[in-house]
Amino acid sequence: MNEITALLAPFEPISLEEMDRVKLMNRMDTKFAFRRSELSTILPMLVEHYRVLTIEGTQTPHYESLYFDDERFSFFKDHHNSKGNRFKVRIRKYVESNLFFLEVKHKMKGRTDKRRIATNQFNEVLPESDLAFVQNELQSNRNLVPTMWNSFQRITLVSKTENERLTLDFNILFEKDGIKKSFKQLVIAELKQEDLNRNSAFYQLMKEQQIRPYRLSKYCLGSVEIYGEEKLKFNRFKKKLLYLKKINHDAI
Repeated sequence: MNEITALLAPFEPISLEEMDRVKLMNRMDTKFAFRRSELSTILPMLVEHYRVLTIEGTQTPHYESLYFDDERFSFFKDHHNSKGNRFKVRIRKYVESNLFFLEVKHKMKGRTDKRRIATNQFNEVLPESDLAFVQNELQSNRNLVPTMWNSFQRITLVSKTENERLTLDFNILFEKDGIKKSFKQLVIAELKQEDLNRNSAFYQLMKEQQIRPYRLSKYCLGSVEIYGEEKLKFNRFKKKLLYLKKINHDAI
């Protein structure tokens, strides 16, 4: 039994079917980042408040994603420029379940709206039916190309009392054309709520641990790491990027 498995053992499990009540496809997201070693302090303090998602016998399932953008990196630029109305497009594989979904995330006025359809595999060129779904969600015709692969493991905790989910992503890896960037010691936590509730057990715990919310998506983090300043302008992300890289480096 590894350390994380041992830390999750006291949690009451919850199945995918039971988790239907907290799909939260339209939600408020709040992100936090901390060292993987801090899970040994944080997880025991959450046992009484959350249940842990268990899929195919594992509580730390693997996820793989293929992200898309246009050749101008418009999705990335919209995020960098803090555009209030922006999108992300990806195919995500739920490895243990061997399920693939084409997903479009729409961020508007601080809320995240996620739409998805089942797809059959990682298609670097989207078939017509998939492309029609994406264009309908974007309300525009974009020439989308694959820009980055991403993989990680995830712990999903579901509140026992609130309409709330918490995801904890670790073993994060970005890859494209032979370039690999690893954030093995970083944990990106995302609190997903119907409406922002700072009284959440996890939100309060972060406050006690003096870990403040921050805003930077895995897609943007990976894009900067893979493509650098030769292709992308990311002045507004530099401080956040240094913070995340410091967490990852200091934990090694």
